[in-house]
Amino acid sequence: MKEYNSSLISPVLIAGCLIIIVTFGIRGSFGVFQIPIENEFQWLRVEFSLAIAIQNLGWGIGAPIFGALGEKFGDRKMIIAGSLCYVSGLILSTFAQNPLTHQFLELIIGFGIAGTGMGMILAVVGRASSEKNRSMALGIVTAAGSVGQMVGAPLAQTLVDLYGWQQVFIIFAFSIVLVMSVVPLLKETPVSTKKEIEVSLTKVLGNAFKDPNFSMIFLGFFACGYQLAFVSAHFPAMVTEMCSAISPSSLLQYIGVSTTSSLGALGIAVIGFSNIFGTIYAGWLGQKFPKKYLLAIVYALRTLIGLLFIIFPITPMSVVLFSFFMGSLWLATVPLTSGLIAHIYGLRYMGTLYGLVFLSHQLGSFLGVWMGGKLYDATGDYTLVWWIGVGVSAFSAIIHLPIKEKKLQSA
Repeated sequence: MKEYNSSLISPVLIAGCLIIIVTFGIRGSFGVFQIPIENEFQWLRVEFSLAIAIQNLGWGIGAPIFGALGEKFGDRKMIIAGSLCYVSGLILSTFAQNPLTHQFLELIIGFGIAGTGMGMILAVVGRASSEKNRSMALGIVTAAGSVGQMVGAPLAQTLVDLYGWQQVFIIFAFSIVLVMSVVPLLKETPVSTKKEIEVSLTKVLGNAFKDPNFSMIFLGFFACGYQLAFVSAHFPAMVTEMCSAISPSSLLQYIGVSTTSSLGALGIAVIGFSNIFGTIYAGWLGQKFPKKYLLAIVYALRTLIGLLFIIFPITPMSVVLFSFFMGSLWLATVPLTSGLIAHIYGLRYMGTLYGLVFLSHQLGSFLGVWMGGKLYDATGDYTLVWWIGVGVSAFSAIIHLPIKEKKLQSA
């Protein structure tokens, strides 16, 4: 039986990080396109919000499908298939002239993100890592997504100002094609034990669905999706419209941030920057302490940060502070949640099981993005939908506490 690579850094990890940087950077920049697309076609806010919500739903539905197909036919083949969906969706979106067409193509993009995103890459890296290094490796991959987000939103804003959103979508499509050249480095690693090889997917799914721990993990991941998707899609517009003006003497002026629209893009970048360290630290902590308690702490801190941001006036300083502190917790849930699934249920079908849990994440994403636009059109701002996010985060902090963090075979 082939042993796991005992070293932390490997070609599999490097290739996975490169793919995530590009695909997640593009995915995290869609909020930048909201106002330009609305202004061009004179759409209501809810129309673009529904398109991004459908994208997140397609991502959630596609994650377990790509995970299961990857375990049957090979992860690399499914990653290439996902990239084709991603590229075709981006290119065809440049020709979309009405909301319905745009929303359908965002569904295709969602499937593309599912095939090239966290679920697939985490499963590959998780199988290629030793048990000692697995949590840390998953944290590094997740942090790579933050690198993409840190670069993606400001880069998208700059490119939109120079070329327009259609041309930027073409540039993004070409970037995905380019990064797929590292897919051969994603070595298909067999699982470690004969017992895991022999167990069937049906058996594993049956055990998981009957296990209350799986249900609690599933429900707890909902809040993460709600908050992340809402902020990614609406935070630039929220800052543009609700933040007080930037003072001419502000330090932000010295780094080229003179408008609230550029401040919104900076906020997304700061989230990505601080999350690089947050997710790696979360992965390291996951090797030392029970993951369920770490997840409860992450969600509790998110609740507190969201609460403080909305009860005080929104200023350039509060935007930067919120972005930094929320960013440090942004994707900290991913290595902990995926590591918890691997620990309890094993590695053989980690991609499928994480994909199913990720569906809950994306149901939250759908509601966060769609309700953001719907309630904005109804109330004129984002305050109500923000308070809902605070509530669901508090719920997730509580529901992780009863999870029994031990292997299912010994339960």
